[in-house]
Amino acid sequence: MKLIDEHVVRLSHLPVGKKAVIKSHEESEFRLTLMEMGCIEGEPVWVEVIAPMGDPMALHIAGYYLSIRKAEADKIWVTIQ
Repeated sequence: MKLIDEHVVRLSHLPVGKKAVIKSHEESEFRLTLMEMGCIEGEPVWVEVIAPMGDPMALHIAGYYLSIRKAEADKIWVTIQ
């Protein structure tokens, strides 16, 4: 697991049930779409469930559930709470 510091990880590495706050996004084709769906800096997020084969993952964010692929979650950095 790649760490920026002890509490900042990629969203794809956040354990189920652990709360975090979105810190930043890496550039991707899906970045704007994710931001439009509520994945913005400062927004609390937690992983609700990960599919049996590991992809996709269901997030609780902005008052609703969002399902995204791990490849996209890997481009979002979060601060663990």
